[in-house]
Amino acid sequence: MKEYGNGCFLKRAGRVAAVACGIVLLLVVAGCATAPELSLWRDEAPAKKALLEYVEAVTDTGSPDYIPPAARVAVFDFDGTLFCETDPTYFDWLLFEHRVLDDPSYKPTGEQRQAAIASRTRTSIPGLTPDRERLIVEVYKGMTLDEFAAYVRAFMEEPQPGFTGLKRGAAYYLPMLEVVKLLMAKDFRVYVCSGSDRLLLREVVPPVIDLPPDRLIGSDSAIVARGQNGRDGLAYTYRQDDALVMGGKSVIKNLQMNKVPAIIREIGVQPVLAFGNSFSDASMLNYTLSRNPHKALGFMLLCDDTEREYGNLAKARKVREACGPNGWIPVSMKDDWTTIYGDGVKRKEAAGVPLPREKK
Repeated sequence: MKEYGNGCFLKRAGRVAAVACGIVLLLVVAGCATAPELSLWRDEAPAKKALLEYVEAVTDTGSPDYIPPAARVAVFDFDGTLFCETDPTYFDWLLFEHRVLDDPSYKPTGEQRQAAIASRTRTSIPGLTPDRERLIVEVYKGMTLDEFAAYVRAFMEEPQPGFTGLKRGAAYYLPMLEVVKLLMAKDFRVYVCSGSDRLLLREVVPPVIDLPPDRLIGSDSAIVARGQNGRDGLAYTYRQDDALVMGGKSVIKNLQMNKVPAIIREIGVQPVLAFGNSFSDASMLNYTLSRNPHKALGFMLLCDDTEREYGNLAKARKVREACGPNGWIPVSMKDDWTTIYGDGVKRKEAAGVPLPREKK
């Protein structure tokens, strides 16, 4: 039986590219041998100092800030916080482009094709709109859950655009994986709370971060029975010979204020640590900091690296400016980290810089 513990959180047997990009070499050595805490962070980084001091204080039984393990809950956004979102856009939208433009088995509508072409040519990268979410879920309508999972896994094996030496499924920020490793070793319960689809997260996250499905909170799209034929779920009984398929409709987008009730419903405990990178994570961080009975911190990543990554300096500046008034701790990808994806990964200069955009 598979166990999800707080020790080795990276899978040794990988379905994907974690080995290819060197994550395993960096973080799993000789059976999860312990490396120096946050070794990929610069020693002078204020965020590193704040986090290490916090973890020491809340795990020391003699400290006035001690937090019992049952209350040690940490929530992480996914895109842009744990995983690449800046070249050229988010994983779920890149998968949409692939489905529409590269998959000969799928016959897209004119609207779907137009949106995918505009995004791929960087004429227009869609923002947070109902139409965007509708388009994303429509293209998988009728797929069984197993077919969708296999589709995502196959996409994860492809090269990550804009970089050499990196596959799509391995485009994790290595310094943030160190944070996850540290917290899990200190008996924190780690959750990913993302705007990406929940079923997509269940394929992308576990090969690298060994979390069970109930620790992955994402957006929800409709799941229906193949024999349901449009009938309401209250008027249909699932048969033993039936199959579950993607319904092609968005149920809820797990962003902004929607993250807060999702945490309440699915965790039931107010987090004491929250990590985000965008104003669409602000509600999650503010809820973590608001009237918390325990010492709590919120961290905001700044996409300010334009040499090793495809940063958005205007967005990074706005997020940094908001950190002070809100009590968030800024994390500079440029100044605080010694690496992002590992030494074997290089940014393609020819790829250019993506259009400025707000987080989905």
